[in-house]
Amino acid sequence: MSSAPKNQPFSETPITVRSPELDSFGHVNHAVFLNYLEHGRFEALERAGLSWSGLDETGRSIFVVRIEVDYLEEVRRGQQLLVRTWAQSFRRTSMVLGQEIVRKEAPERVVVRAAVTAVWIGANRRPQRVPEEIQRGLLEDLSLKNL
Repeated sequence: MSSAPKNQPFSETPITVRSPELDSFGHVNHAVFLNYLEHGRFEALERAGLSWSGLDETGRSIFVVRIEVDYLEEVRRGQQLLVRTWAQSFRRTSMVLGQEIVRKEAPERVVVRAAVTAVWIGANRRPQRVPEEIQRGLLEDLSLKNL
């Protein structure tokens, strides 16, 4: 897995760690990071032009089929994080999104790194081509569209 590319746009989604997200060791549970990553992916795809209501209306979906995660540093309650998401590669019916979670006050400190493979599904529940407009949207300067 690679870090956010220096020469490629990425989306950033802020996260504040809340008490219910901690485990018995007082740090963010590993499974909670999957929720943070999902939130970052959803926002990145929206910024790239995906309409979730449009997907619902047409019966199309996006299925995550693989997630690789490296947990690199402990995170505790109240800490401010940024989820970075970028397009790593596209195939005919799938794409790989690179993601990392960094500390907001020290963005060079990566706490989680992930690669997520997702498949586009048509109304017939079969894989379909990744829409070109989504590919273009993910390859534009997503940082200009950050909320």
